[in-house]
Amino acid sequence: MSYITATTLEDALNTLAAGPAAVIAGGTDWFPAQADRQFRGTLLDISRLSELRGITRTDNGWTIGAATTWTDIVNAELPAAFNGLKQAAREVGSVQIQNVGTVAGNLCNASPAADGVPPLLTLGAEVELATARMTRRLPLGEFLLGVRRTDRAEDELVTAIHIPAISPNSRGSFLKLGARKYLVISICMVAVLATVEQEKLSEIAIAIGAASPVALRLTALEDHLRNRPVTGMMRHVTADMIAGLSPIADIRASAEYRDAASAEVIRRALSLALEGNA
Repeated sequence: MSYITATTLEDALNTLAAGPAAVIAGGTDWFPAQADRQFRGTLLDISRLSELRGITRTDNGWTIGAATTWTDIVNAELPAAFNGLKQAAREVGSVQIQNVGTVAGNLCNASPAADGVPPLLTLGAEVELATARMTRRLPLGEFLLGVRRTDRAEDELVTAIHIPAISPNSRGSFLKLGARKYLVISICMVAVLATVEQEKLSEIAIAIGAASPVALRLTALEDHLRNRPVTGMMRHVTADMIAGLSPIADIRASAEYRDAASAEVIRRALSLALEGNA
């Protein structure tokens, strides 16, 4: 095995251009996935790239560096629209995992139950990927292709996540259903971004994870709820409005249970977001 610690972004991109390499920052997903197998390839450690860490306000929104940790997210001063992302950050493994695990690593792992994906989907996140030759951006929903599959090429490195400007009236929420509160892979999880104006839901984004191969925006439900009065909103969240999910059955829950629980978790997450607008 070859172990390379990049000290500049250029070093990292040149290493990837030279041949395939597994990329780690915190390594909290990569190392457990190896189990007892011996890794014989090249391991590229980007944890020392300070230029990839941090959250900045831009003219067009917000930029989250790829090596930003979940603890960084928790501690950052962010508007209420990011409440869902902050809550998800608090539930990524243990505090020790949050201290070293990164936002981009969570996305690149491409687990259906990745905590960071639903809130980032509601925030309209775009993923920035760079090579030694070029940089490109694409929506998070297009970056995630399936279970453990992304659109990242072998010579590409995720360098940032971009969030567009969001109404100051928007409030986010995140709710995770599991056998216990922490250190658990979720049965299902929901993120909501809601904007209330004149007692009506003027804008709404809802994403659900662990109920399909990749987390999904529930656009039909969003369209159904948009511009409705806040009062009595929950009765409009019905099972037929979230049809089309394909939850798996595993040791944590049956597919039928995940399907039945989804509507209730959505109602509770929506209620949390609306309470934040009060």
